[in-house]
Amino acid sequence: MRTIAAFAWLFFCTPAFSAEEEILSQKDTMEGLKQALTQSTKVAVERLGVADGFLGNPKVKIPLPGALQKVEGVMRTLGMNKHPDNLIVAMNRTAEKATAEVTPLLMKAVENLPIEDAGKILAGEDDAATQYFRSAASEELTQKFLPIVKEATSQVGLMKKYNDFAGKGVKLGLVAEKDAQIENYVTQKTLDGLFLIMAEEEQAIRSDPGSQANGLLRKVFGSVK
Repeated sequence: MRTIAAFAWLFFCTPAFSAEEEILSQKDTMEGLKQALTQSTKVAVERLGVADGFLGNPKVKIPLPGALQKVEGVMRTLGMNKHPDNLIVAMNRTAEKATAEVTPLLMKAVENLPIEDAGKILAGEDDAATQYFRSAASEELTQKFLPIVKEATSQVGLMKKYNDFAGKGVKLGLVAEKDAQIENYVTQKTLDGLFLIMAEEEQAIRSDPGSQANGLLRKVFGSVK
């Protein structure tokens, strides 16, 4: 009878235990992805939200918009050699200043991120979580980031010269109207830079999860090595 009872207990209890383990695994996966995004966000802000964070990094340095690059030669011919360089410095300083102030905004976006098909993201490309975050949160982040960039723009200076020059470019058909206001252009380029560094950090986590101090990152990303 004891043998039969033991067999019956295993038969009826094992499926429930497995289901519980499956749910826990899904929860761990989602939390692990968010932990990776949180860590990647912190790294990106620390690297970019400082002096020369953008300006000194060729991978994220913000150039003049394409249309202004086309007329840069003309500007220099007219004796405006320093003007393009000053604008580039000012744009990048604006991005650095704005980035230093957006940690709470980015952290909240990660925390509230609804992750669907976490297993697929985990098994995806080396930057799959970052790209998912970018796709899901870019529009909201852009709207919330723009006022911060506008404030930084007014503090850094030289932006009026950019807007004046770009406005002339619009009239000549050389600059897209959406790029005539520097805040829009810098906002997008700043977010591009943040996502790029986040992707690099995610790749580092995935390539060597065993070196991570966070136990959940080691567990979750170690499972796909």
